[in-house]
Amino acid sequence: MTSQVVDTTSDLIAKLETLPPEKLQQVLDFVEFLAQKYTQTPESEQTPQKRVLGLNQGEIWMSDDFNEPLPDEFWLGEGEV
Repeated sequence: MTSQVVDTTSDLIAKLETLPPEKLQQVLDFVEFLAQKYTQTPESEQTPQKRVLGLNQGEIWMSDDFNEPLPDEFWLGEGEV
């Protein structure tokens, strides 16, 4: 270990020794959180799942007039569309 790591560790231990037990538990919880956070593989590095063709076939539908222009009332915020 480098001297900076040893100094930081010594400082940390000295400060931990002054904390009450309930604060020590909070510190422990936080350290466990950090350990878990930095040991997990980032999502960007995980292998993406393969897509399944036709998995949701028939689950959605599109209106027959989907590609038709919207009425002026829609853009002007007037009445019901």
